[in-house]
Amino acid sequence: MTNTEIRAIFDRIAPKYDQLNDWLSLGQHRIWKEMAVKWSEAKPGDTCIDLCCGSGDLSFRLSRRVGSTGKVSGVDFSPELLLVAKQRSQYLYPQSALAWVEADVLNLPFADNEFDAATMGYGLRNVTDIRRSLQEIHRVLKVGAKAAILDFHRPSNSTMRAFQQWYLENLVVPFSAQMGLKEEYAYISPSLDRFPTGAEQIELARQVGFATATHYAIANGMMGILVVNKS
Repeated sequence: MTNTEIRAIFDRIAPKYDQLNDWLSLGQHRIWKEMAVKWSEAKPGDTCIDLCCGSGDLSFRLSRRVGSTGKVSGVDFSPELLLVAKQRSQYLYPQSALAWVEADVLNLPFADNEFDAATMGYGLRNVTDIRRSLQEIHRVLKVGAKAAILDFHRPSNSTMRAFQQWYLENLVVPFSAQMGLKEEYAYISPSLDRFPTGAEQIELARQVGFATATHYAIANGMMGILVVNKS
């Protein structure tokens, strides 16, 4: 799938993105996002970046953590999702130092060594070049900074793998179809088949220069958070 096709999918999803996330995860995505922000080790006063920011959930969480002296840039290549994020921020966080940037994570418009911490939620699985994306994250992070990357995964356990496939086929796709988004959400299963395992992600992160990389399996292996450190 090309970048243009992926961008079109997320533009179409944008109006119902948050509602679908809540239903499909039974609200658990909030907990996973808090874990990612915690593991990014963002602190008050930091300058942070949230990649593939979508409607802004992780960006808002980072903003609360860095406080009034910090700054957060939310980056996404979907203008429709960025519009949702901007509207939410004006209503929920009018005083926050949030900047919304339309850009491709494979070619970020930021200087080297600019950010103290980074997050990415449900984005790495959708990029057309995972290695290049990790290289860009490494480039824009300061020495000693961490990134926490949250995404869906195929569980290694065969029982959980079968349950995940049943869930996608019998709940996710039919529910999204009711909202007129069947094709947009049917892509999840094939994207999981292509996505590197946690161990493979660790190896890719080390290859592009991260000093350490750890992958945490959560939700019985159906989710995972890759934590990388630049030194």
